[in-house]
Amino acid sequence: MRPQRILLAWRPAVGHPVSGTAAVAAWLARSQPVLVRPVTVIPRLWPEDGGTGSAAGHDAGRRAFDDWAVRESAAARRSAVTALREAGVPDDMIDVPDSTDPVVSHSETTALTDAAQDFGADLILIGSREDAPAGRFRTGATADALLHCSPLPVLTAPNEPVLSRRGVTRVTCAYVDTEQSRQALRHAADRAARWEVPLRLVALTPAAATMYPATEPLPGTGTADAGDTSGATGTADAAGVRAASQAWLAEAAALLDRGVHRALERHPELTVTAETGTGTTWQDAVDALHWKKGDLLVVGSSVLGSFNRVFIGPSTNQILRTSPAPVLISAV
Repeated sequence: MRPQRILLAWRPAVGHPVSGTAAVAAWLARSQPVLVRPVTVIPRLWPEDGGTGSAAGHDAGRRAFDDWAVRESAAARRSAVTALREAGVPDDMIDVPDSTDPVVSHSETTALTDAAQDFGADLILIGSREDAPAGRFRTGATADALLHCSPLPVLTAPNEPVLSRRGVTRVTCAYVDTEQSRQALRHAADRAARWEVPLRLVALTPAAATMYPATEPLPGTGTADAGDTSGATGTADAAGVRAASQAWLAEAAALLDRGVHRALERHPELTVTAETGTGTTWQDAVDALHWKKGDLLVVGSSVLGSFNRVFIGPSTNQILRTSPAPVLISAV
């Protein structure tokens, strides 16, 4: 089996527990051979031209910055290798370039995507902000940028994840039967078949989810103001919402059936199941599903994105925030 090439966007953190990205890399390494290349981008703090100061002063400052960048890059590389080893990644699955030249750029996002393409990476692995709840992912500035422009699939690592010692034990795919979702399903089915694990398709139905903070509660969701005295009209509205919810559940079951059929057409040997997660909020809908420590969640990009680029929409962003599992976002 060809090793899966993983570009690890590495940011060393002094005193922080073992990195979520290193833990996820080790988790994947238990499922198939991988080759992990950690890359740390050093922000360019010194102007490339001479600016308004003296040439001699600029040259001295530039040399001092370059020397620091070499030392900082080497320290980051050592910390990444140490974290990967401690997480359980074998030495022969850790790729450290022979070159000691630091990666210095004004744009961390551009430098990471360039490094990933130079490496021939299959995906870019990014970590959460450190202030995220344990087991959850929160985007930082660079992660957010990659999630809206990466030419390669992006895998998110939750903060302090708890993962199966047996690697990936099930692939879960969020499925809504759009072309982008079908592309995600193809990626999910291919991975499940490669790893010989079950595939689960899920549809999420957060009843009261909106694109903005609503001032009026949605009837029938259990979020209405206790002082609401709308009477018969409110009761009728609630009944209408419940009827619409039942209709959506029926539609979700139908689209999941179509997804199961597509997956089995592609890989007849797969064990494929389907579930619907319902709740008032995105968190409720995600929590309504039974999650395993070995779950990898695969989602598609938004139709708003450019061709062959990752681009998350509002729904995917909510899934990233609430998923207890690492999430792989496929490109459009």
